[in-house]
Amino acid sequence: MATGFRVYTKVRRPDKELINAFKDLPTANISDNMGRFTCVDTAIKPYTSVPLLGSAVTVKTAPGDNLMLHKALDIALPGDVIMVDGEGCMNHSICGEIMYRYAQSRGIVGFVIDGCLRDVEALERLGFPVYARGVQPKGPYKNGPGEVNVPVSVGGIVVNPGDIIVGDTDGVVVIKEKDAPIVIEMAKKMNDNEQIVFKNIADGTFNRDWINATISANGGEIIDDYAN
Repeated sequence: MATGFRVYTKVRRPDKELINAFKDLPTANISDNMGRFTCVDTAIKPYTSVPLLGSAVTVKTAPGDNLMLHKALDIALPGDVIMVDGEGCMNHSICGEIMYRYAQSRGIVGFVIDGCLRDVEALERLGFPVYARGVQPKGPYKNGPGEVNVPVSVGGIVVNPGDIIVGDTDGVVVIKEKDAPIVIEMAKKMNDNEQIVFKNIADGTFNRDWINATISANGGEIIDDYAN
C-alpha cells in the first residue's frame, strides 16, 4: 500500500439522530459554542442557499486532480458530505454538473471543496449544496495520487472521516462526534436566548448596560465632551 495513494472504504459515522439534532441550528451559534475555532475559512463560499448537514467522507487530492473525488463518490453513503482537501488549487476545477448529479443519485448531501468547481448555474437548479474556494472552467486531471478517508485540512480546519458537517449561507462548521451532544445543548440554548433578545429589541426593553460596564472594567473612559 502506497502512502499518499490509498483508499479506506470504511467510516465510523455518528448516529443519524445525533446528526439531525443540528438541523436548523445556525453555524454561527454552533461556532460560538466551540470556541469560535471550527469554521472553515471564509474564502470557501457557498454556491447555493441550500443548507448542508451530514457526516464527512474525506478526500485528499493532488492539485487539480479529481481521481480520488470520483472514488469517494462510489464509496460514500446516503447522508455523507464529501470534504475535499485540494490544497486550495485555483488552476483547475475538480467537480462539475455530472458529479453533482451522480452524487445526488447516491444520496450524498453536498461537497466542501478547498479548490475550485465549475457548472455553477446547475447547482441552484439541482438544489445541491457545494462550497468551494472559487470557480474555474478549466477541468481536472484524473491520474492521482490522493487518499480517501484520512485526516485532511479543508479551509484550515482538520477534518476526520465521520465528523459532523453543518453548512449554511454563513459558511461551514466541523464538529467531532464526541463534542456534538454538549454543542447541541449549548447552541439550542443560545437560539432560545436570542429569541428573547429579539423580543426585547421589538418592545424597547433591550438592556445595553453591559457595554459601559465592560469599558469601565477594562480601564476605559467615557467622557461626555468633545475630543478637542
